[in-house]
Amino acid sequence: MNANRFGDLEVLACSPSGKPAFATPLLFIHGAYTGAWCWAEHFLPYFADAGYTSYAVSLSGHGGSRRRSALDTLSIDDYVRDVADVVARLPATPVLIGHSMGGMVVQKYLERAGVPAAVLLCSVPPQGLMGSAIGLMFNKPNLIHDLNSMLNGGHPEPQGLREALFHQPVDDAALMRYYRQCQPESHRAIWDMTLFNLPQPARMHRPPMLILGAEHDHLIPPAQVSMTAALYGEPAHIFPNLGHGVMLERDWRTVADHIAAWLPTQIV
Repeated sequence: MNANRFGDLEVLACSPSGKPAFATPLLFIHGAYTGAWCWAEHFLPYFADAGYTSYAVSLSGHGGSRRRSALDTLSIDDYVRDVADVVARLPATPVLIGHSMGGMVVQKYLERAGVPAAVLLCSVPPQGLMGSAIGLMFNKPNLIHDLNSMLNGGHPEPQGLREALFHQPVDDAALMRYYRQCQPESHRAIWDMTLFNLPQPARMHRPPMLILGAEHDHLIPPAQVSMTAALYGEPAHIFPNLGHGVMLERDWRTVADHIAAWLPTQIV
């Protein structure tokens, strides 16, 4: 695993031990409150072992990337520009794999450029976050309180993170490691995803698209994943017994295996 600087952006990279089996690289884009680190635990080494040169970017204001002090001024369009900056520096146009907010960034990126394929993983739907927020207010009021606290720079109890990301057991040491790496999110980006800068499907490039969700996802529940799939004319695959943080769940490999089986059917 290598940590690189693409200008002022932190990019983690993991390469196959020999010559890559695939010329097309993968670029992973994280969700709100996290950074490139969430892909380093399992997904980057897994896909490098599968023959892909794999990258994960920390969007502006996240991880070790630029503009940490200006986080609340950052928009979804700023995050799209981050992705464009990284794509321009890669040896070939990558497959984009976006989780949660990262899935929204992928959809907005497709308004400006094409890619070989895209994976939307527990992604914010093109209809935005309003439906999710209303569902949380009624069904998980304590969870939305914790998310709002983190949004404003607070430090909710680690159990809030457990409820937000995990359905399967996670040991306390791992949970605290993830908790320490989580951070606030941009208010402006949250509002963009709620109302002000939603995807415009008529303007988007339409690569092959894999749309995935998790049965026990409280943040982007299966019904919203199905809405995304219906709009793009693709099937939705919902993984049983997983929560929102699929790349960190105990059974993360079931998701990675599914993506790995699909990718070679779409790219060279």
